Amino acid sequence: MPHFIVECTDNIREQAKLPALFSQVHAFLAGTGLYPLAGIRSRAIWLDTWRMADAEADYAFVHMTLKIGHGRTFDERERTAEGLFQIIRAHFQPLSDTRYLALSFELSELDAKLSYKQNNVHQRFKKD
Repeated sequence: MPHFIVECTDNIREQAKLPALFSQVHAFLAGTGLYPLAGIRSRAIWLDTWRMADAEADYAFVHMTLKIGHGRTFDERERTAEGLFQIIRAHFQPLSDTRYLALSFELSELDAKLSYKQNNVHQRFKKD
């Protein structure tokens, strides 16, 4: 953990430049010192069937979620969410300047007892 999940309308697939956004998100999350690099993942879910508002314009939306494991304080979660939303807004500003675009973001913390994980990638980053 954390997992950054992007649901994005497919009419902005090229303009969304998600690999660049993912790079910024990973650098930010790792830089906080709160999240182990080996656990950070980003992925896109492209939506080919959707409707927005009155469907009379070429609307687009991007909904993003950051799912994190249990254990950070509210202030740490808030700083994470605010920092990521600043990155998100800056990343999508050029696109927002040229079309109708709705951005939304939420951070959710998983229940400590109901979140199951197995990950040997952490071994690669373990310092001896």
